[in-house]
Amino acid sequence: MRLQPQHIQPVIMAGIMAFLMTALVTWINLGLRPDFIGLWLKAFAIAWPMAAVAAYIAIPMAQRMTKAILARLHAE
Repeated sequence: MRLQPQHIQPVIMAGIMAFLMTALVTWINLGLRPDFIGLWLKAFAIAWPMAAVAAYIAIPMAQRMTKAILARLHAE
């Protein structure tokens, strides 16, 4: 199977979002402790695969919902 953009994009997008969100949540919950980077990276390593799976599920749903919203808006 040849990889297509729709196979790679959700993984990259999930990685960016997980990276930023785990940094923010780790900082809010723990502050800038000496072990902040290690704790953040541990949270990121757990969050990224889960976010990638969620992206594969959420992207088709978001596309359908967007089309439905636009169809209703343009029908008026």
